[in-house]
Amino acid sequence: MFNAIQDTFKNLWFRDPKEQTPYINDTAVRIRAGFLLFIPIYMLYTLIDVVYGSNWVVDGNTAVDTYEMNWDDQIIYSVEAVRRTYDYTLQTWVLWYALFEMFAGMFVATSRLSPTILIASFLARRHPTVWKPLLPKRFAWSLGSTFIIACLAFFNPEVLANWLNALLGTSIPTTYNYMPYWIPLYLVWICFGFMWLETVLGFCVGCKIHSLLVALKVLEAPCEACNNIDWEAIERRNAERRQQGTENTPQS
Repeated sequence: MFNAIQDTFKNLWFRDPKEQTPYINDTAVRIRAGFLLFIPIYMLYTLIDVVYGSNWVVDGNTAVDTYEMNWDDQIIYSVEAVRRTYDYTLQTWVLWYALFEMFAGMFVATSRLSPTILIASFLARRHPTVWKPLLPKRFAWSLGSTFIIACLAFFNPEVLANWLNALLGTSIPTTYNYMPYWIPLYLVWICFGFMWLETVLGFCVGCKIHSLLVALKVLEAPCEACNNIDWEAIERRNAERRQQGTENTPQS
C-alpha cells in the first residue's frame, strides 16, 4: 500500500512526467470526471430552482380567510409573502474550485495540486491502463473552463460589471443581471452531458472537437501512434524471437 501511494505521488496519472509530450491514464481521467460530475448536477439544481422556481416566499402560518370567493368559487386567503432573494456565495466558491480543477489538469506541475487527480490516480492503479495524449484533454478542459467562467459571470454580474467598468472605462449597469438565464442553463446542461459521456462511456467530446480542428488544419497535434509506441514490449518480443532462433539452430 505504501509503495502504491508513493508511486501515485511520484507519477500521478502520467506515463512519464518528464515526457516532452505528456500522456495520461484515461482510466484515471474517467474516474476524476465522475467526481467532478457532482458540480454540474449541483449547478443544474440551482439554476432550475432560480429559473423555474417561485419568486415569492409565502408563509402559510399567516393565511387568513377573507370570506371572499374568486370567479372559480375558490376561497381567497390573505397571506404574508416576501420577494425571494438569492445568495450565490456557495455556488461561486464551487465554481472557483471547478475552474481550479480544470486549469490544474492542463499541466504536469499544477496537476500535483489537484486532490481529484491524486485520488483518481490512486483508484485507477488496479485497472487496465489506457494511455492518451494530454493535448486533446487540455483542449476539452479549456472548453469546460469557458463554461465555468460564463456561469461565474451570471452568478456575480455586479462584480464583473465593476471590473469591466474599472478596466475599460465602460458604464455597464450593476443593478441587474444583464446575462439571459438560458445561457448558463444551457451551458450547464452541455457540461453535464459532456462529463456524463466521459465518465460512463469514455467518450471525450472535447477531444473529438480537437481532432476535427486538427483535421481542418486549425490546430496542430503530434502523431499519437508515433508517440505511443511501447518500446519495452517490442524489445521483449525481439528477445523472445532471438531466443527461439537460438534454440532452433542445429548444433554442429
